[in-house]
Parts: sequence; structure tokens; C-alpha cells
Amino acid sequence: MKKILVTGALGQIGSELVTKLRETYGKDNVIGTDIKKREDHNDADGPFEIVDVTDYDRLFEVSKEYEVDTIMHLAALLSAKAEAIPKKAWDLNMGGLVNALEVARELDLQFFTPSSIGAFGPNTPKDDTPQDTIQRPTTMYGVNKVAGELLCDYYFARFGVDTRGVRFPGLISYVTPPGGGTTDYSVEIYYEAVKNKAYISYIGEGTFMDMMYMPDALNAIIQLMEADGSKLVHRNAFNISAISAEPEDFAKAIQKYIPEFKLDYDVDPVRQEIAESWPNRIDSSAATEEWGFKAEYDLDKMTKDMLAQVEAKFQK
Repeated sequence: MKKILVTGALGQIGSELVTKLRETYGKDNVIGTDIKKREDHNDADGPFEIVDVTDYDRLFEVSKEYEVDTIMHLAALLSAKAEAIPKKAWDLNMGGLVNALEVARELDLQFFTPSSIGAFGPNTPKDDTPQDTIQRPTTMYGVNKVAGELLCDYYFARFGVDTRGVRFPGLISYVTPPGGGTTDYSVEIYYEAVKNKAYISYIGEGTFMDMMYMPDALNAIIQLMEADGSKLVHRNAFNISAISAEPEDFAKAIQKYIPEFKLDYDVDPVRQEIAESWPNRIDSSAATEEWGFKAEYDLDKMTKDMLAQVEAKFQK
């Protein structure tokens, strides 16, 4: 990768990925795009263009103008939002993806897009979920992700597009507010711990899901994209994870630093149903074997950093 275009650059992943990529590859070599600009946008930070990914011509025009060699396609509606507006989710998530893949095909670009543990369903093995297993999701978001995995496989096999991707677990970050995902409680709990010493979880007790701290997620993207393509067997849907936890695990980790912290529950039936359809713990061994994936942060190390970072934000 030398020149990279990122769609969905203002989202939870994109906002931090663009910064990381600019630190690594140079600010002028990373073009952020989204459907709007931030109010505090500064042109000196690096190039940014307004692009609606459902507009193929605009996406092609910007990609060609900047002579990029890589597209990182992040623009999408997340699980809970997608379930509320499924038709719009299909139009954006699938329409945007096929447009980005077509641009990559036309311009011979390397291509990354994330899948998710949402691609699994209630019939998928819950523990040590294999890399290759049954995928019958019961949400529009999950359907989009399975279709996206297959579509990326197709563009690689049929057209030779160098497509790559991972199945992200719930991502935890202090930089960007949650954006409508089922695992967002794992971010909210830290903010509420610092602010109010208490949190009411919309996900029920004993509900395990895979999680990952954002620095590990960003490193995984770059590591996969820089990996030797001849060694990649799965390419577009590598299981990766760092933490398998339920809400009570987060509470216990927080209580090491904030002993008075209290956790209660008020379960949201929609998000709880989604969470229960996902695995408890996935097997990341294929990613480790094929391109050396390894997470740095476990729950305790992440909690210490999250609390410190959130505390610093409140003090500003």
C-alpha cells in the first residue's frame, strides 16, 4: 500500500484508522471520504472528499483523481441501526460494497472491507467458533456481511481483485462514540464508570461476546494488508478476537480501579436477541497461522487504558 482511499472515514473505525494510516504512510497518501465533513475539519490534516458510496461515478472519480492503489471500504450501517431500517441497510451496505469492488476492479486496486461476528447465527457453534462453519444469521446486518464475504471472494476468484478482510468482534474505543452496534455497551460502560460510577446494561448478564480494543483492530488491518498474498487461504473473512466477555466481566475489571462501581441491567430485547445469535468465543487460529495475527490487549490491560483515556477526556 502506498496511497489509500478510506470510505466511511468519520465512523468508529474510520476516524482512527485514517489517523493511523497517515502516521504510517504519510498524511497526503491517505484520502478520507464520507458523506459529510466534520465541523472541525482541517485541510492540513490530509485530503478529504465528500463521497456517497452508493454513487459509483463519484467514488470512481475520486479514486482515479488521487491515483490510489488501495481502497479500505468501511461505510456501512451497523447491527442495531440496520435492524431498524433493513431496506436502507441493504442499499447502503451492499450497494456501497459492490460499487467499491467495481472501482477496485476497474482501477486494479487492493481492497479491504471488514466483516463481523454478526455474520454468524444461532446455528453456528457457540464456543471456539471455527473459521469455516455454518453461517445463517438472523439479522439484516448479518445477511449483508455473509453476502459481502461471498462477494469479495467472487471478485478475487473471477476478476483477480486483491480482496482482504476480517470478521471483527465488538470494537472498543475512547475516541469515537458508539455508532449503533450491539456491543456498544462495552464502550458505554467505561464512560458511565468514570462519570457516574454506575451503568445499566442493555445486554443481559451471562451474555458472552467477542471484543477487541481498537489499537489491536487497526494493527490487524495494516498487518493483513501488508501480508504476503500467496500465503492467504481465506482472504476475506478471517476470525479475529482478543476478549470473550459478559457485562459482569467488564464490571469486575472496572472495580479494580473504581471499587464503588455498580452494574445493573435493563435488557433491550432487540439487541439481546442479536447478541444471543452470535458466538461466545471465536477461533482466531487461521489469522494467526496465515498472517501472524496476535492481539496485545486483554480485558485488564484494555480497562486500565480505557479508564485513563476517558478520565482525561472528561478533564478537558
